[in-house]
Amino acid sequence: MSGDNARTRVVIMGAAGRDFHNFNMVYRDDPHSKVVAFTATQIPQIAGRRYPAPLAGPLYPDGIPIVEETELVTLCKTEAVNQVVFAYSDVRHDDVMHRASIALATGADFVLLGPERTMLTSARPVIAICAVRTGCGKSQTARWISRLLAEAGLKAAVIRHPMPYGDLIRQRVQRFAKVEDLDSADCTIEEREEYEPHITFGNVVFAGVDYAQILKQAEAEADIILWDGGNNDFPFLRPDLMITMVDPFRVGHETTYHPGETALRMAHIILVAKANTAAEDDIRQVTANAQAANPGATVLRAFSQIDLETAELVAGKRVLVIEDGPTVTHGGMPWGAGYLAAQAAGAAELVDPRAFASGSIADTFDKYPHIGPVLPALGYHPAQLEQLRDTINSAQVDIIISGTPCDLARLVDVRTPILRARYEYAEADGPGLRALIEKFLQGDPRLDLRD
Repeated sequence: MSGDNARTRVVIMGAAGRDFHNFNMVYRDDPHSKVVAFTATQIPQIAGRRYPAPLAGPLYPDGIPIVEETELVTLCKTEAVNQVVFAYSDVRHDDVMHRASIALATGADFVLLGPERTMLTSARPVIAICAVRTGCGKSQTARWISRLLAEAGLKAAVIRHPMPYGDLIRQRVQRFAKVEDLDSADCTIEEREEYEPHITFGNVVFAGVDYAQILKQAEAEADIILWDGGNNDFPFLRPDLMITMVDPFRVGHETTYHPGETALRMAHIILVAKANTAAEDDIRQVTANAQAANPGATVLRAFSQIDLETAELVAGKRVLVIEDGPTVTHGGMPWGAGYLAAQAAGAAELVDPRAFASGSIADTFDKYPHIGPVLPALGYHPAQLEQLRDTINSAQVDIIISGTPCDLARLVDVRTPILRARYEYAEADGPGLRALIEKFLQGDPRLDLRD
């Protein structure tokens, strides 16, 4: 055989993030492989486009099609696929194996690419903050660590897990230093939820598609790199210090989701998040589970402190709670910080938004029936942002409490006052994470705390 017929034919299953990175790292310049397509899921309207030729490289002059994951079987058969590579996160272990069975039944291999083949090595020290599920509190922890680094006289650059849902060429390398940069980049609500708190905190955030180029630009500006992970993925950068967060509100998830269990087993430090609001029995159980999976790691508890602005306005009122989208959709949480803030402030009624949900917002409640009486902040495209606005305005409540980390009032025109519930990391144990970070900074930058 010669030419394309001699190349291993590959499909990469993804959600516009890890899939592109794995391609760039392993397949883009490999003359022995041909990626015939990406499949897409989890995120609305990311299929039906192409991974463009300028990003795909000279082996792919026409780019690579991105199709719906539901087309996987047909794709494998019509394209004579040899390998199916699974490359997205926050998925139950049994669901990963269901997808493996679908791929294997077509005759293809099913592949999971590991850290060694997909991690970039930085010229700067790297601290990675990861989690076993989305919504554990990675970003607030990264912000807190960035303050410690600034106090130590170090300039940190935050490199964020990708969310390139728009023009991929334009999003090849993204740098966000002010809120107006988010407007210029037409960022979705999900992107703003992750980038905006860092920016208002004073951090510069890098993200995009081509992480070799992203890392190069960040290294030019910083003394140290903070990897702020997405979902429950392991880092794209080789960490010198890896922190993984576990959630006592989701006991058992730390070893039943992919690739969160990998992130747990890789960790130098394990943080038991939300220890100020979770039940003590759940804290003990998730701690025991984490120690059993990674007995060499240092395990600490962490608080997530919620601050509701003008909380005195909430008592006795009918309230609509809006939460961080991924946390209450594929993250599996019924509610988040906004719900807790509303309860603590004495809301008379939490109005369930299902009766008012419009368009794809209503579809989201059907897809994720576990969601409690809260509204996910969804705005992946302009039409969905309009549906979110219509849902909010139809609810006819006294007060809105927004638990999403971005400033929702800048994005949707609503008639009801919006109070923001902000949450920040706080130490729960002494000497705690501060002492370990200081130890890391004072010693060998490649320090392994497990030794």
